Amino acid sequence: MTFKELAQKRYSVRSYSTEPVSDEQLNYILECARIAPSAVNFQPWHFYLARTEEALQKVRQTYPRSWFATAPLVLVGCICHDQSWHRPTDQKDHGDIDIAIATEHICLAAAEQGLGTCWVCNFDAQLCHQLLQLPDNEEAAVLIPLGHLAADAQPRPTTRKPLEEIVTEI
Repeated sequence: MTFKELAQKRYSVRSYSTEPVSDEQLNYILECARIAPSAVNFQPWHFYLARTEEALQKVRQTYPRSWFATAPLVLVGCICHDQSWHRPTDQKDHGDIDIAIATEHICLAAAEQGLGTCWVCNFDAQLCHQLLQLPDNEEAAVLIPLGHLAADAQPRPTTRKPLEEIVTEI
């Protein structure tokens, strides 16, 4: 499959089966995140894996949606602000960009493996920090439910802007 085909295959899955993700698949996906590029190669991220019922219950409290509760595991992607690169001219923290790159590596690797994911950013990050007892230097930035697609899982129709709306030659 070409990269474009893989990118088109990936969509926000909101319905998961109960089939567990194999350790082999999970390790492959996490390795793809590990090799993601980051500013100055600082890799300012940490991923927490919630797959026990106790851990999942904590994470589900931060985003109480019925579809979210169907995922057999959830990755919590955190930015380690004390490790992220800051642009010298304005001190812009690039941790948010770096976690986004690593997260999309996870989502694309999962799609390649025939698994589904969904970016979840609309969660209670402070509650997540508290319930998971995250270190002070870490910010929970994204939840990534991960699992096998349910039989009824279907991509929602989406539209994309044409290139001329998003690209300007200078």
